[in-house]
Amino acid sequence: MRRIVWLVAVTILYGLSVGVATQQPAAPATVALAWAFPDRVEKPFPEDPAPKAAPGSTRTYTTAQIDDLLNPPDWYPDQHPTPPQIVVKGHAGALACGACHLMSGLGHPESSDLTGLSAPYIVQQMIDFKSGARKDPTGKRMNGIAMETTELEAREAAEYFAALPRRPFNKVIEQEMVPKTYLGNGRMRFLDPAGGMEPIAGRIITVPEDQALARLRHPTSGFVSYVPPGSLARGKKLVESGVGCGTCHGQDLKGIAAVPRLAGMHPIYTVRQLQWFKDGTRNGTDAPIMKPWVATMTMDDMVAVSAYLGSLEP
Repeated sequence: MRRIVWLVAVTILYGLSVGVATQQPAAPATVALAWAFPDRVEKPFPEDPAPKAAPGSTRTYTTAQIDDLLNPPDWYPDQHPTPPQIVVKGHAGALACGACHLMSGLGHPESSDLTGLSAPYIVQQMIDFKSGARKDPTGKRMNGIAMETTELEAREAAEYFAALPRRPFNKVIEQEMVPKTYLGNGRMRFLDPAGGMEPIAGRIITVPEDQALARLRHPTSGFVSYVPPGSLARGKKLVESGVGCGTCHGQDLKGIAAVPRLAGMHPIYTVRQLQWFKDGTRNGTDAPIMKPWVATMTMDDMVAVSAYLGSLEP
């Protein structure tokens, strides 16, 4: 009997030690937070060699071409300035910027919306990625890209994206029950073909407004972010009288000079940045200013703040 008790005690202690180890700040992408830190594709789309078209575009691409991160599609070349080479065509180690951030700069949820950010701010982030001060655990791409991107390429890309118009790209909806989803190509969430709903359970669930267009890397087809009920009111209160985001980011939260805008950003992207400032993963030049603000924030706080910021006009 005593041996059984001893074995149970050892098992419990071992389980607790493993649980503590898996919750260390350096590895935030735990099972509990997998919704915020997509690091793998759960269900890739099948190969499809048929050419694809986008509304109003004269161009066609196969899915293989659409997924070519060195040479992403540019559906509407007449709707933006001529991009620098690194935006439209990558090279060994450096993916084309337009693959993840899109030719519009609006980006998918796994990457940043770059519109409305200043060129100096974007350049500084590339410097921080290159030095390792800012890490990209999700997908582990930006550090490698920055290492292989020249100073000139970074500056040209920053100036291109900073000049693009900002526009609403997110709808934030409070909802207790949300569609079941899976992580597909591009580390984006797509609706489960089997259907069904599940409790939101403190998460942000972001899905494309039009799954087919998002799959094409369409530059202006936006996203819907489902957030827990009460998030917007709670987030507004925290932003205005709690964490005080407007002190540095402007009262309209659209950024000031080299301080980035927060309004209208992908909520799930903002959650990741807040968590990474808190756990030290993001430790660049802006970290000393951010750390005191996020030190006491819970994940529920981060979700509420990110939801409210994402609901604002960019």
